[in-house]
Amino acid sequence: MSQNFDVYIPVVLLMGFAIIIIIGALIVGRFIRPHHPTELKQTAYECGELPVGSAWSFFNVRFYVVGLIFIIFDVESALMFPVVTVFKELNSIGKGGIVLVEILIFLAVLVSGVAYCWRKGDLDWVKSFQNTVGNKIKK
Repeated sequence: MSQNFDVYIPVVLLMGFAIIIIIGALIVGRFIRPHHPTELKQTAYECGELPVGSAWSFFNVRFYVVGLIFIIFDVESALMFPVVTVFKELNSIGKGGIVLVEILIFLAVLVSGVAYCWRKGDLDWVKSFQNTVGNKIKK
């Protein structure tokens, strides 16, 4: 059982060419760019302000939660585009109804996920906490 590896030669050549281009650009950039380090250039850049304090500062976890929720629903909604692009072809062969039902189920799952996150309060920047009685505690 012999395999024909000739089909992989263009891929290997393109990968080698890409590596040569990247390394070549880095080497040429090393020789072309000016190199005049000063004490001011070695400081951390923070929007034109001098850095004050430690770089280890605390961030609100809400930023990461909202970012992750956005990425999850953004990627899931982007997965619909390939199905929608071939929907006309699938409709012409009689599979349009099945695909439409699948798209609607997918949208229902997405909407219920957003509603769940919204109801849970994960989309709020300032999350309100509730005590056992159900009254909201003001911050």
